[in-house]
Amino acid sequence: MEATQVSDCELLSIIQQSSDMEESSDLYDVYEAISPAPWAEDHQHMEDLDNVECLRRKIKYYFMNPCEKYHARGRKPWKLFLQIIKIAIITIQLVSFGLSNQMVVTFKEENLMAFKHLFLKGYVDGGMDTYAVYRQADVYDHIDYIIREYGHLHNITVGNHAYEKNGTFYTPLSVCQEFYRNGTIFPGSETFEIDAQVDTDCREIYPMYQPTLRDSLSDFEIHFKRMLSVKITFVLKAINLQTVRHRELPDCYDFNVTITFNNKAHSGRIKIDLENDVDINECRDWKVTGASARNINLTVLFDCLIIITCLTSFSLCTRSVIKGIRLLFEYKHYCKNRLSKDVPWSDKSEFVNGWYILIIVSDTLTIIGSILKIEIQTKVLTSYDVCSIFLGTGTMFVWIGVIRYMGYFRKYNILILTLRAAFPNVIRFICCAGIIYLSYCFCGWIVLGPYHEKFRTLNTVSECLFSLINGDDMFPTFKNMKQKSSLVWTFSRVYLYTFVSLFIYMILSLFITIITDTYDTIKQQQQQSGTPTSELQKFLSECKDLPNSGVYRLDENSCFFDHCINRFRKHQERLTSEA
Repeated sequence: MEATQVSDCELLSIIQQSSDMEESSDLYDVYEAISPAPWAEDHQHMEDLDNVECLRRKIKYYFMNPCEKYHARGRKPWKLFLQIIKIAIITIQLVSFGLSNQMVVTFKEENLMAFKHLFLKGYVDGGMDTYAVYRQADVYDHIDYIIREYGHLHNITVGNHAYEKNGTFYTPLSVCQEFYRNGTIFPGSETFEIDAQVDTDCREIYPMYQPTLRDSLSDFEIHFKRMLSVKITFVLKAINLQTVRHRELPDCYDFNVTITFNNKAHSGRIKIDLENDVDINECRDWKVTGASARNINLTVLFDCLIIITCLTSFSLCTRSVIKGIRLLFEYKHYCKNRLSKDVPWSDKSEFVNGWYILIIVSDTLTIIGSILKIEIQTKVLTSYDVCSIFLGTGTMFVWIGVIRYMGYFRKYNILILTLRAAFPNVIRFICCAGIIYLSYCFCGWIVLGPYHEKFRTLNTVSECLFSLINGDDMFPTFKNMKQKSSLVWTFSRVYLYTFVSLFIYMILSLFITIITDTYDTIKQQQQQSGTPTSELQKFLSECKDLPNSGVYRLDENSCFFDHCINRFRKHQERLTSEA
């Protein structure tokens, strides 16, 4: 019985102990669910630190120069090589196009000068501003002179000019008179009656058969009291043979000549002007002997090579811009979640590389200009001016982009840093100074315009005042003021003296001060370059890995492997310290 009782007591104690162990295990499970183990917290903390370090290293790699990137990952600076090649071939293209365009411009200008001497009676070089007639007989005489010279063009011109043909017939010369429909004007009694509707009377003349105005149009009469203008238009054709010496096929030109007798002012002075619109076409039939014409396909192939190069550069720079924007979003996410603050605009602008934007713009302009150049060479288009704007601006931006690589040298970088730092203050200053400048422009135009030729239009007023700011043409501006009105003359003295004093001695000096202060600030910052000045620089300064350390040779997207390597490295360091 005692043995049985003892066994029963032992059995009860064993059951009680097992129940206590179950309760304790349940409590442990609850505790483990509520509060994770310390080693789990350490693991999460280490993983976050590794992700931050990975982000810091990616951003630091993004801001490296091509040489540092080569040492970091062994990648050759293809964008740098491509930009150097692009500068060389684009410059060759521009020089070639400029020489060709120079011959076109020279041919146009010399033909315009020849037409003035051929068709304007008594014309002298540089006399278009004062070329005019004042008598009715002189108007008829000048029109007859134009028709006679046009009719005998083959016998008098030293150029290869010819008449335009429409089929088998020559295109006639056109004489058009614009005048008010009806009107009676009596200045003596200070009365007039006029219909403001404008009529146009056009006549066609074949001067090859009727050499004078009276022989061809005996009933043609000019209404001088109501006349607004008389326009004489005709078309001449020519071939630009000077391109043969440069192994280029000559082009055929259509010169649309317009001679205008302008009487819109009705002041007793009819101004005469000659204008020339040019159409460039491919000649229908040609044969060149004694010289080998340059194959146009080679030139077009060279332009296509430039287009391909610019497209490649455009793609690489666009990819870099997109990469910078992605890094900006990652950095903003880090600052918002870890630091609970926004990224300032100064740090955001660092991720958008302005040099890449400039290269993208230059590539776009060069591609468009090269396409237009190909169309000009194949005679599809003749818009030399539009092509020149695109090619010239694109080449200018390409050469400006070279400054980016000069900025990698410390002594040359100060110019770029000064311009970038001073730009916002300069824009604000120019806006304020521009308001004062416009006020002087409007005032000078309305007050001094009737008495000074440099203030006749807003454009000439702006040019005159800008010249005064730079110290040019000061004395003639003061001297050429007419003294017909003593009040206006006195006002002009006050106007000019206050403008010169305000802009030269105050505004221009303040403008220079802004640049010099920014330059001094940049120099001080360079002397203290060891101290980070922005939040982004402080963030990157914690990364002590050098470009040639080898840690950058991992793929930039393989942060998981980077995380594992960092954990293994830290584990080895911990074991070494414990030992």
